[in-house]
Amino acid sequence: MLSNRLALIVFALALAACAPAVGSTPDIPPSATSFLPLPATASVVTPSAMSIPASPGAAAVPEIPRPNSTVWTRVVDGFTRPVVVTNSGDGRLFIVEQRGMIWILQDGERLLEPYLDIRSKVEDRGNEQGLLGLAFHPRYAENGFFYLDYTGTGGTTHIVRYRVSEDPNRADPSSEANLLQIDQPYGNHNGGVLAFGPDGYLYIGMGDGGSAGDPQGNGQRPDTLLGAILRLDVDGGDPYAIPADNPFAGGSGQPEIWAYGLRNPWRIAFDSFSGDLYIGDVGQGSMEEIDFEPAGADGGRNYGWNLREGTLAYAGSAGPGMLDPIAEYDHSLGCAVTGGVVIRDERLPYWSGVYLYGDFCSGRIWGLRPDGAGGWLHAQLWETVFQISSFGVDSAGRVYLADLNGSVQRLDPAP
Repeated sequence: MLSNRLALIVFALALAACAPAVGSTPDIPPSATSFLPLPATASVVTPSAMSIPASPGAAAVPEIPRPNSTVWTRVVDGFTRPVVVTNSGDGRLFIVEQRGMIWILQDGERLLEPYLDIRSKVEDRGNEQGLLGLAFHPRYAENGFFYLDYTGTGGTTHIVRYRVSEDPNRADPSSEANLLQIDQPYGNHNGGVLAFGPDGYLYIGMGDGGSAGDPQGNGQRPDTLLGAILRLDVDGGDPYAIPADNPFAGGSGQPEIWAYGLRNPWRIAFDSFSGDLYIGDVGQGSMEEIDFEPAGADGGRNYGWNLREGTLAYAGSAGPGMLDPIAEYDHSLGCAVTGGVVIRDERLPYWSGVYLYGDFCSGRIWGLRPDGAGGWLHAQLWETVFQISSFGVDSAGRVYLADLNGSVQRLDPAP
C-alpha cells in the first residue's frame, strides 16, 4: 500500500462504493488473472553497493526469466482496501485492511471473524493514513507478539505491540502496548511498513511528514524520526532498546534512526536468503526509486531526499556519501512505486533472487536481479489492471500482491 499522489494516491477514491459489507466473506473461486506480459528486455543499472547471493535454484547465468513462465492467480476477493499481505510462519496468510481490520486466510478461505479489529482507534479517511503495517515477531509461535503501525484518530503514528489470545485465530484486543508515537505534521507520507530483519531487530519505514517537497527538510535531518528507517531492539528493553550499532546511538541524531534521506518508504523487504534490504521510496513529481542495502552494511546511509529525487537534483545537489538508487523510473511509466519482495519460491527456481516491485497507478510490475558483474538487470515484466498496494510472501515463499480494489493475487508457475 504515496504522497499527494499515492493515496496511497487517493487510497479510497471511488473504492468505497465497491467495498463489501463488514463481515462479508469471499465466495469467488481462485482463477487465473489475464493481463499483458511485456518483453523481458533487461538493462543494467549500476549500484553504489551490492551483494550477490549464491541463490539456491537460481539460473547459472543471471537473467530475468520470461514473464510467460508464470501467471498471477486470484486467490481471494472481497477485501476493503487491502494494504498488507504477510504470514506468521505457520501456513496462514494475514491480510491487513487500511480501515483497521486484519483477516486470516487459511487453506484458501477467509475465516469468518477478523483476527483483529481496531477501526475505533484508526484514522481512516481513505488517504495515506490508517492501519498501514503488520509484522510478526520472529518467535511469534512462542510469545504470540505482533506489531502494528497505524495512524491514530488524532493523526499521530502509533507503533504498538499486540499479542494473540488463547484462540490462535484471534488477537487479544486489550493487549496493546505502546512502543512509539510520532507526530505527523500532514496527513500524507506516513510510511507505515514494519519488518523484522535477519538481525532480529524491528525496522520501521517513516515518511518525511507530508505536504509536498519536504517543507520541513526532514529527509536530511537526523534529529527527527521522519524521513527515515528506524531500527529497534524490541526484546532488549521496555518498550524497546537501541541497538548499540545504530548510527546515532551515541548522539548527534535520533538514536532510533538506521537510515535517512527518504521521502516515503511505503514498503521495504529483506531477502529471506541473503538478508539484503530493498526499499521502495515514493518520489515527488518526476521519479520513483528502489534503494538497496546489502546485508551487513553499516547504518547511517543517506538516500538523498530532498536534495535529490532519485538521481535528479531536487532542492540541492548530491552531498558526500549520498547513495544512488539501484533502479528508478519516471512518471511516463507510473506515479507511485510499491516496493516488493525477493522471490524465493521453490516452485519458481529460475526466478529465485529476482526482486519484484510495481507501480500503484499504472499496475506495471518490474523485476530486478544482480547481473553478476556489479550491476543490475532491470526488466519491465507485466502490465496489470491492479492498483498494487503491497507485495508479500507466505511461509512457503510464494509471492502475493494486494490490489487496493479488494483482491489478493499469487504468482504461480504457468500451466
